[in-house]
Amino acid sequence: MSMPNSPASDAAQQADHGATGNSSRLVTNDIDAEFADGAAEASNDQGETAQPPVQATIEFKPEMSLRDAIRLALQSEMARDPLVCLLGADIGDRLGGVFGVTAGLQKSFGPWRVLDTPPTPTALVGAAVGMALMGLRPIVELQTMDYLPLALEQLANQAAKLHWRSGGTMSVPLVVRGPSGGGTHGGPWRSLSPEALLLHIPGLKVVMPSTPYDAFGLMVAAIRDNNPVVFLEPRYLYVRANEQISTDAIVPIGSAEIRRNGGDLTIITYGPPVYLALEAADALAEAGIETEVIDLRTLVPVDMGTILTSVAQTHHVLIAHEDSVTGGLGAEIAATIAERLPDARIARVGAPDMPYPASPALEAAHLISAQDMLECARRLLRR
Repeated sequence: MSMPNSPASDAAQQADHGATGNSSRLVTNDIDAEFADGAAEASNDQGETAQPPVQATIEFKPEMSLRDAIRLALQSEMARDPLVCLLGADIGDRLGGVFGVTAGLQKSFGPWRVLDTPPTPTALVGAAVGMALMGLRPIVELQTMDYLPLALEQLANQAAKLHWRSGGTMSVPLVVRGPSGGGTHGGPWRSLSPEALLLHIPGLKVVMPSTPYDAFGLMVAAIRDNNPVVFLEPRYLYVRANEQISTDAIVPIGSAEIRRNGGDLTIITYGPPVYLALEAADALAEAGIETEVIDLRTLVPVDMGTILTSVAQTHHVLIAHEDSVTGGLGAEIAATIAERLPDARIARVGAPDMPYPASPALEAAHLISAQDMLECARRLLRR
C-alpha cells in the first residue's frame, strides 16, 4: 500500500480485506408512495413535470475509486431503506455534486429523495435535523468542509445534544459528508481539515476513510447509525485511491485498522497520510526498523485500545496528521498515551499553524511528507 499517484495504484494491495472480484447487482424496492405523491404535487405547484422516483439498478465494479465507493454506498442504502434521503447544493442531475459523488442518484431515486438545494449550510443541516427527528435518515452534502463552521450552530447545539436533552427519547440519525483536506490546490478556501473543531462537540461521531473499501463500509455504518456522524472525505484520494471492495462488509465505527505490523515504532495517522506513513515505514525497514502503521479510520470515538496495545509493544510512537499540529487530534492521543504509558516516547508531525497557501509550490511545502515522518522517526528512535 503506497501513496496513490494514479487511479489504479492501490488496487492489488488490499486483498487482506477479503474482497472478491465477483460482480453483483442491487435493485431497489418500490419507493415509498409519499415520495411519488410529493412529486405529483410538485408538478402541479411548480407548473413543470416532476418525474416520480424510479427503480435503480446499481452496477458493482470489483475495483473502484474512493469517490465511486461512496456513491455506491449511498445508492445501496437508498435502495435498502426508503427513509434514506440526500440534500445538498448541486447534487441533482445537472451536476451530481461538485466532485461527482452523487451523479445519477436523482435520476434513479427522484427529486424527493435527492433534494437539490441552494448552498446554505446552516439551513441544510437545520432541515436535516428536523427530518431526522421525524424518522427520516438524511445525508447532507457540503460542497466543501470549509463550509462546516456555518453549520455548527445546528450541528453542535441541536444534532449533537438532542439525544441528551430529551433524556434519550430522541435520536438524530444524520450524516453530514463532504470533501476535506488539501493537496488539490484549493488554497485557503477549499482545504480545511475540520476534525479538531469536531472533537470538542460531545454527541458527534467523526470518520475519515483512506481506502475505497473503508469508504464504502464506513458510509454504510454511518447511515445506519442512530447518532449524527460527520463523514470527512479526503478529496485528494477521491480518484487516486482504487482497490477491490466488498458490498457485504460494514466497517464498524470506532475501529482502527493496522495497515502494517512492526515491533520498533508505531505510526498513528488517518486519511492521505496513511500512504505517507507506509512509505516511511518501507524506508525505515531498510535500516532494520520495523514499523507498525495504524489507520484510525474513526476519529471520534478513537480506538485507544488498538493504539495502546501497539505502543505498549513498541514504546515509540509518532502521530501524524494533515491538520495543524496545535490542538489537533494528535495532541489528544499523545496526552492519553502519556497518561497510560508514561515510559513511551512520543512525537507528532502535522501542518504548520497557518491557512493553506494558494500557491501550489507553497502548498507542497505546507503538506506533511513521508520525509517529514522519516526524519521525525529517526530522531524519536535516536538513530
